[in-house]
Amino acid sequence: MSLEMRPDCERCGADLAADLPGAFICSFECTFCTDCADALDERCPNCGGELLDRPTRAKHLHAKHPPSTVRKFKG
Repeated sequence: MSLEMRPDCERCGADLAADLPGAFICSFECTFCTDCADALDERCPNCGGELLDRPTRAKHLHAKHPPSTVRKFKG
């Protein structure tokens, strides 16, 4: 099973490309941008878990293992 690679920050809605650094996730894959992770002191507001750098997914793997297109930002 692979990571969902969610496309946006749940807190501010910033776009987070799967093949670029700058996304942080908890063990439930809640996803936040760098600025929001810093503002949250690297703690997930949903579960209280630690936010860690999300690994990137090489662009050539997107066809076989596509990143999620479901946005989580509630605005």
